[in-house]
Amino acid sequence: MKIAIVNDMPMAVEALRRALAFEPAHEVVWVACNGAEAVQRCAEYTPDLILMDLIMPLMDGVEATRRIMAETPCAIVIVTVDREQNVHRVFEAMGYGALDVVDTPAIGGGNPQEAAAPLLRKIMNIGWLIGDKSNRVRSAPSSHRHSSSRQHLVAIGSSAGGPAALEVLLKGLPRDFSAAIVLVQHVDQVFAAGMAEWLASASGLDVRLAQEGEPPRSGTILLAGTNHHIRLLKNGTLAYTAEPVNEIYRPSIDVFFESVASYWSGDAVGVLLTGMGRDGAQGLKLMRQQGYLTIAQDQQSSAVYGMPKAAAAINAAVEVRPLDKIAPRLLEIFSK
Repeated sequence: MKIAIVNDMPMAVEALRRALAFEPAHEVVWVACNGAEAVQRCAEYTPDLILMDLIMPLMDGVEATRRIMAETPCAIVIVTVDREQNVHRVFEAMGYGALDVVDTPAIGGGNPQEAAAPLLRKIMNIGWLIGDKSNRVRSAPSSHRHSSSRQHLVAIGSSAGGPAALEVLLKGLPRDFSAAIVLVQHVDQVFAAGMAEWLASASGLDVRLAQEGEPPRSGTILLAGTNHHIRLLKNGTLAYTAEPVNEIYRPSIDVFFESVASYWSGDAVGVLLTGMGRDGAQGLKLMRQQGYLTIAQDQQSSAVYGMPKAAAAINAAVEVRPLDKIAPRLLEIFSK
């Protein structure tokens, strides 16, 4: 994979070079010391992946991500030494299309290959996504058993560009929205709690991490909160599971959507938002096959038109809508 590094700290650049050297297939094609230079270099030679710092002179990583994704889009991973202090910047960059975030590998002390492992694992995952190798054939779940239950559920999946898209969608819903909502966003466990707090603050709604064994409830928005997959069980409660281990992204949107298609006994809507790759498309199709309404975000409003495009391509979405029209549609469906 041809990789670019954007960082104004020589030690950080060296740490990234050393980490990438453990995988001979990776080649550093250019290095930029600030966001403005990165935008220019990317226009001249667009790499497969950019490792983007957040805090830099002239132009920070958030603005650089926005410019690059608008002008010469490519995969971007945010690399920072202080994720907790920069959590809002991270979500802003992901809103513009950054795929993921990882700590800068440490130099000195310990095992350097172990220090490089988290970064290399994320790069491997992104390589699968941009190489379109995550397309999988899935077996259909058992037939959905109709129930007269009046429980309502909105199952939402998102990835690159998701935080900003979720903010827009949730702001369009009232506090007394009658359906339970479960969100599956591709984000590391260490960021999940911060993202829930950020979405709650931005939307004014009750957003928190989903707990093992609790059921989705009206008036509560639950966010998948670990690096394991989240599932709906037959008894109507939520559970975290390491299986299937071969899923590229954790938590997997497909895994959750498939469990809803299998076990939810009330009314449900599946919503697939912006993101790179194909996660969620097959699960959304299974929800449609079980008679649930399924919605995919349209191309014009998507930061990255990958997952919704994959869903549209296999006829998984009953409706394709601009982001700002999804919340009104949910209100129309679940109005009291």
